[in-house]
Amino acid sequence: MRQIAIITGGASGIGLALGTALVKRGWHVVLDDIQDVKAKEEADHLTRVGPGSAVAAGVDVRDADPLIALVQDTHAEHGRLDLMANTAGIGVAGEPDELELVHWDTTIDTNLRGVIHGSHAAYPLMKQQGFGTILNTASIAGLAPMTGQFGPYTTSKFGVVGFTVALRAAGAEYGVHVSVLCPGWIDTPLLDAGMPEGLPIPDSMVGAPTMREALTKAGTKLYPADRLAEDTLRGIAKNRAILAIPGDSRALWLMARAAPTLVIKQMTQRTEAMRRQFAPATA
Repeated sequence: MRQIAIITGGASGIGLALGTALVKRGWHVVLDDIQDVKAKEEADHLTRVGPGSAVAAGVDVRDADPLIALVQDTHAEHGRLDLMANTAGIGVAGEPDELELVHWDTTIDTNLRGVIHGSHAAYPLMKQQGFGTILNTASIAGLAPMTGQFGPYTTSKFGVVGFTVALRAAGAEYGVHVSVLCPGWIDTPLLDAGMPEGLPIPDSMVGAPTMREALTKAGTKLYPADRLAEDTLRGIAKNRAILAIPGDSRALWLMARAAPTLVIKQMTQRTEAMRRQFAPATA
């Protein structure tokens, strides 16, 4: 019997990389994404390539009821759900005094509530069947603080880590494995995206370089999404709780645990450096 997975944010980036890796292993994958047209294109492509298969869904993870229905319908159709991967997420940046509540609400609704909604839908089914894995995507920003411009993002990702650890403890007795993925700088389209559609652009971000441009200028090496997917699948196969990938992300996590004050000081210095870098664009 083939294994079944649902991946939110599955039309691109980490979600699509995970879906691709699973289809190559013969799984049937549901790629859920608000980019429903792109999700269908990618699902059709994966099915043609095989040996597994994929279908698309266009559910917004911020809306709990449709996501619950998607999970329940998938489970009912196939009689099982082996993996629920909550990877949908957005990035929001700006100075704290410029950000409006809508920036915070949208980030938390997508990055944190979206994870909660997916987990809330899958957990009872997995508990009942006695097996299954919930993979929640956070970020290294959920284990170590990022610069001050990324307050909403960092807040949401720390929340995902805390939620996942608590759910993992609850599910262990019932055969439900729960892991949190905390990637570093991964080569995905999110690095090219500006402010999510519908959100006002803070003055400090007007004319600012994309994250990819800033990282390239800083000489940061990006980790390929397909390698991250393979690393992640190996990690959840071993039922690891926290997957800090790649190695430099794990090193930062360990440093944050051993010397949190030092890491906070470093992030403060980086925040000041970013302000200086963006100053010409905002002048």
